[in-house]
Amino acid sequence: MATKVLFITPPFTQLNTPYPATAYLKGYLNTLNIDSNQADLGLEVILRLFSREGLSQVFDLAEEQGLDYSENVQRIIRMKAAYMQTIDTVIDFLQDKNPTLAYHISEGNFLPQADRFAQLDDVDWAFGSMGLRDKARYLSTLYLEDLGDLVTEAIDPHFGFSRYAEQLGMSASTFDGMEAALLAPLTLVDSILLDVLEEKIQAFQPKSVAFSIPFPGNLYGGLKCGQYLKDQHPNIKIWMGGGYPNTELRTLKDPRIFDYVDYITLDDGEAPVRLLLEHLDGLRPMEELKRTFVRLDGEVKMMDNPSVKDVSQREVGTPDYGDLPLGNYLSVIEVANPMHRLWSDGRWNKLTLAHGCYWGKCTFCDISLDYIGRYEPITASMLCDRIEEIMLKTGTNGFHFVDEAAPPALMRDLALEILRRGLVVVWWTNIRFESNFTADLCRLLRASGCIAISGGLEVASDRLLGLIKKGVTVAQVAQVTNHLTQAGIMVHAYLMYGYPTQTAQETVDSLEMVRQLFEEGVLQSGFWHRFAMTAHSPVGLDPAAFGVHRTDLSSAPFANNEVDYEDPLGVDHAAFSEGLRKSLFNYMHGVGFDMPLEQWFDFEIPNTTISENYIQQQLLDEPPFTYKKHLRIVWIGVQPDIQDGEEEGFMELVFSGKKEDFVMELPLEFGEWIAGLLARVSYDQPLHRLQVIWEEYEAAIGDFEELVESEVWEILREQGLLVF
Repeated sequence: MATKVLFITPPFTQLNTPYPATAYLKGYLNTLNIDSNQADLGLEVILRLFSREGLSQVFDLAEEQGLDYSENVQRIIRMKAAYMQTIDTVIDFLQDKNPTLAYHISEGNFLPQADRFAQLDDVDWAFGSMGLRDKARYLSTLYLEDLGDLVTEAIDPHFGFSRYAEQLGMSASTFDGMEAALLAPLTLVDSILLDVLEEKIQAFQPKSVAFSIPFPGNLYGGLKCGQYLKDQHPNIKIWMGGGYPNTELRTLKDPRIFDYVDYITLDDGEAPVRLLLEHLDGLRPMEELKRTFVRLDGEVKMMDNPSVKDVSQREVGTPDYGDLPLGNYLSVIEVANPMHRLWSDGRWNKLTLAHGCYWGKCTFCDISLDYIGRYEPITASMLCDRIEEIMLKTGTNGFHFVDEAAPPALMRDLALEILRRGLVVVWWTNIRFESNFTADLCRLLRASGCIAISGGLEVASDRLLGLIKKGVTVAQVAQVTNHLTQAGIMVHAYLMYGYPTQTAQETVDSLEMVRQLFEEGVLQSGFWHRFAMTAHSPVGLDPAAFGVHRTDLSSAPFANNEVDYEDPLGVDHAAFSEGLRKSLFNYMHGVGFDMPLEQWFDFEIPNTTISENYIQQQLLDEPPFTYKKHLRIVWIGVQPDIQDGEEEGFMELVFSGKKEDFVMELPLEFGEWIAGLLARVSYDQPLHRLQVIWEEYEAAIGDFEELVESEVWEILREQGLLVF
């Protein structure tokens, strides 16, 4: 039976889990009873290329060409037999289908090794405490990357596991380079891609094909497929959307891209997709499309129907991962960074807590665009309904909430709803390190299954954080990361350097802040990003307000996102890149804290102006918790068993925790009140404000402030009585 639309993610995004855009749109069309299917061509191409049959073709082509290969590729070709013997078992292992192979791989003599294994000196350091299977996955990833180097050098210069032909799409002001690549002879990777595409066309018989293009590295693959469909299946309509067109193609003028696609949609896809499908069915004229580029009379035209509103988050449906071979994704470990491992290792269901960003002020961010600027949350109950539905359909309970910045109030409500429903969920997300993440809220998040948090520390300078309008200070970040760490949640910081007017002194001081955060143990992971000015951010829209000026204000005919600018300070930010990277790698492994900062760089840097115990002092100076009547109170521990006390007039509350029991012997009236309190404020009950409990205690027992200073209250707080 022919399907209405086939959603495709072209090569390449992630090896370990599906990119969620097609699942989101399929879930929405389910609510409209519109038939659709989806495919991840990136995964399928990788599995065919890195198989015994695929590698045989790679080696045969490489040998036939007889080019002047590098020493590395010559060595790989000489080890052809070893690669052919091991490839299928390694892929099985990375798909968790052959876990016992870890013993063989980790010994170090099973896999053929080329240049990627030069970094093996760091393996025992990075994985010494992480276990056999982790080390084996890391070694298997290096093995695949060696083979990837062979493919890149001998077969297809554009190949990359997650960045296929990325340079063709990244900030491509004209379409010339992309078109030249599309018109070039087919490579082996192209041929495999088009073979897989044809199989999908025959299997689903779609009336239209929609490509999700989230990144520059997906554009070539999507357009190559479009080129094939135009030639071989001219009756199929082709359209695309996703993060790349949403940011890069908003001012599109070059009509040549429409030789490969018929329509390009922007921003949230649900409403544009519905109108486009109605148009393709002849039910709606082209002029009534929403946020959709078309080519008319040889020119690019934007069709935008203001009368049709975007679909609310309540009505988008539950992401549907049907059609995707979830058991075939590869859990790889690309780098030793513990947070980056979450992106590449394991199968994560992607879900969104809220549309857009509740803060929406950061000046480096594309807050003028809909995907950030329009904030719309949904209820915790609806989120949990979707979580349960996805768990039932996929058989996995890991969730990555892909929000720009998850709102703390919604995270609180979601955590409570997970606990109330008795769900076993493992999750992580991105936040702002704001003061609402108190120690108790972090404990609640951990109890619900939160294992990791990422957030933007960015420039680690209060002056620049103010210029960025981040809404936090370095001291505040230190305190929040401490709360998360103490709760058992891993913390990753996004770090930025090279922001407009940033001085060399501020870069050095930022590094010192980061060093101290790691030394104090409140950060476990981080990554330095070089600042890039984008056309849709406040700094890109009004650079003069930030002390710099754009060198080219004209809109490129094709991609138009990252823009060039001049900073009158003239700091060579690129010179800091390697020292920042190297120092951070050491700090993440708990070493190098005593090294002077200048030893990380091969040029002279200014001395830091940050005191050597600055972060430690900010942690010590955090104000003590103050009980206020508007706060909420919840008990996330077990309900106690009530028994008679050993003395008359006393009772025992016996708490049976997962690890051990503890007993509180209390005067009868006081004990009954405590037992009643824990039952009333249990996580499975509606949230109570502290004011109600406060006033009832003082009416029945005594001074509430004396209670919160008592040993009984302190013990209850340790065991799970939370106030936030």
